[in-house]
Amino acid sequence: MPEAPGPALPAARTVVGTVLVAGGTGFIGGAVVRALKDHAERHGGPGVRALSSRGAPAGTSTGPVTHLAADLTRPGTLRGVCEGATTLVHAASYVGRDSERCEAVNRLGTVALLAEARRAGVRRVLYVSTASVYGTGPHRGPDEGALSPRPASAASASRLHAERAVLAAGGVVLRPHLVYGEGDRWLIPALAAMARAVPDWPVAGHPLTSAISVTDLARCVAALALAPGGPEGPEIHHLADPRPLPVSRLVRAAHDLLGMPPPAGAIAPETHRSRLAEALPSLSAHQYALLTRDHWYDSRKVWRRTGRDPGPGFAHRFAESRGWYAGYLGL
Repeated sequence: MPEAPGPALPAARTVVGTVLVAGGTGFIGGAVVRALKDHAERHGGPGVRALSSRGAPAGTSTGPVTHLAADLTRPGTLRGVCEGATTLVHAASYVGRDSERCEAVNRLGTVALLAEARRAGVRRVLYVSTASVYGTGPHRGPDEGALSPRPASAASASRLHAERAVLAAGGVVLRPHLVYGEGDRWLIPALAAMARAVPDWPVAGHPLTSAISVTDLARCVAALALAPGGPEGPEIHHLADPRPLPVSRLVRAAHDLLGMPPPAGAIAPETHRSRLAEALPSLSAHQYALLTRDHWYDSRKVWRRTGRDPGPGFAHRFAESRGWYAGYLGL
């Protein structure tokens, strides 16, 4: 049974202080910063601090956002970044295949950041992890306590270590699965590359998945960051639209974006995988499985916790980001 939800959070009350977002210029962290900035402009707070390895991007109009430069792999640069912050949102992760960098950024970097947060007296920590810590499915609707993590990549394994450090510190771990929207350089671009390489799709390859737009993910994270009261952790939440999304809708969206007809779905799965492996050797077996097997998770708990609506769903949110995807893919 899903864990009983806590009380819903009021819509406009906020904690007093500053929210520090590590990875605040990245895909997810940047969206969280924008959500917090929007709240600050409408409600007069909180202070927002965006931490990244390069500081403010060129041409950034900061408004209520302060940009800081620090490197998780160099703990000395983190000194002082948490001073005056009441909440830390940790969204800085390395998701590539370099195992040494996974260890340096995701595991050791998280430990160093938590040590600085503890020294500065930060009251609440939220860590944006990944449902990929569960490994390769199929997974069909488990709640947060139903599966034992079995990470299938160095990135996921190191993020699981980071989760454990956050939970030991009394923090909250958030596990999204597939995230799309402005700034997505993996999900829809990967499906577009697959469509170009092999226009067909496997006969039985239309599973269900957990997905969420980066906009709705950021709204939820901001609601947790701004909740009145003390820390809620240690706790784990799946973070996705609670309505499982057919992967066929993602595939059709990629084909439509490319101006291609929908895939025929007329080849055997082993033939599809073999042809893709030859055409796109960079697509790992784990990544392929994430797109061709059921991977959906019960995510109702976090929406009950925040009292927020999960958003209008894939069709609406993909339409909002279509122009960005077209520009990124050079269409």
